[in-house]
Amino acid sequence: MREELAINGGPKTVERDFEWPLYDETDVNCVAEIVRSGKWGNPDCGGEVAQFEKEFAEFCGTKYALSCVNGSVALRLALIACGVKPGDEVIVPPYTFIATASIVIEANCVPVFVDIDPRTYNLDASKIEAAITSRTKAIIPVHFAGQACEMDEILAVAAKNGLRVIEDACHGHGAAYKGKKLGSIGDAGCFSFQSSKNLTSGEGGMVVTNDDALFQMMNSLRNVGRVEGGAWYEHHHAGCNYRITQFQAVLLSNQLKRLEEQTLKRHENGTYLNELLEAIEGITPLTRGLGETIHSYHIYIFKYDRSKFNGVSKVDFSKMLAAEGVPCFMGYPQPLYKQPLFQNRNFMCYAIPETVDYTNVCCPVTEKACDEEAVWIFQNTMLGTKQDMELFASAIVKIQKSVNQS
Repeated sequence: MREELAINGGPKTVERDFEWPLYDETDVNCVAEIVRSGKWGNPDCGGEVAQFEKEFAEFCGTKYALSCVNGSVALRLALIACGVKPGDEVIVPPYTFIATASIVIEANCVPVFVDIDPRTYNLDASKIEAAITSRTKAIIPVHFAGQACEMDEILAVAAKNGLRVIEDACHGHGAAYKGKKLGSIGDAGCFSFQSSKNLTSGEGGMVVTNDDALFQMMNSLRNVGRVEGGAWYEHHHAGCNYRITQFQAVLLSNQLKRLEEQTLKRHENGTYLNELLEAIEGITPLTRGLGETIHSYHIYIFKYDRSKFNGVSKVDFSKMLAAEGVPCFMGYPQPLYKQPLFQNRNFMCYAIPETVDYTNVCCPVTEKACDEEAVWIFQNTMLGTKQDMELFASAIVKIQKSVNQS
């Protein structure tokens, strides 16, 4: 007898909730201490902010860590500090959050979209060189969902062509490539502490680097163009106030104490869920073993083949799975270049040549991921138990049996 799906009124497979963010009284108390101190702001980039930056740099294995208001600004600071000029080109993937590309526009530069690898949904290193022109100045590989990009290949292309590499590690807190923490491998690495991220204070961002000159420029841009040793009302660069508060810093510092253990738990659960889903016809986990040594699973992604589910669309399958109690989503509905920003050239800057046209851009792997394949399970579930992973797999099997018997 066929078990009734939850979306049709049947029992849910997964009954528990997966809370996020996770906190305890130590988080509450450390923020309360800042309140009582009366030192809430960050005018001199000191106090708890400086302490957290020191701790995060040590965590990533870099010389410097520079906090800022969010991950988008982190990317923008890094790109501008790398010396791009108006009209320069920057290679980005089309399967990522809009900020990876929109910060390029903000810097008066041109995003050039290079398709993703069908195995990992990361920037396809083998396709980068064909997209390089005399105007190309940087590559922004995104460690999507916490899966490390193939950084050796990307760095080799960059070195050959004199390009800067800015890692978008906004999904990659604690993850590693060949033993090196993500963000520490290129010229700079950028992180987000937005509310959904694996390390969060609600909002916030960070850039890490080993480059002295990059750090000094980003530090100035983050602090209204001031420079080290200069006067308070002395401004050398066209920066802005991108500083975080003492509240965010002390909360992040306390949360950082748990990150290593949480990341290993996500890695372990993601690896186990891969094993379970590989046994289900029509479900394919993304490929592992291309250099990552720790996967942070900010998102757990698998590929869905509707032909093994009686033709049920990815959208409808995602709704069925969510109804079974698996916190999931169908992922990005379209590649970045199909967003109105790019289709309508709503750039509001002077440096994008009139010849730049995104209406005919096509990255087939990305389009297939958006239209047909990619299903996301949210990161907080990866802190669950092995039994939770088994229930996720059971929910998919339940849906498959039901739709194939209908």
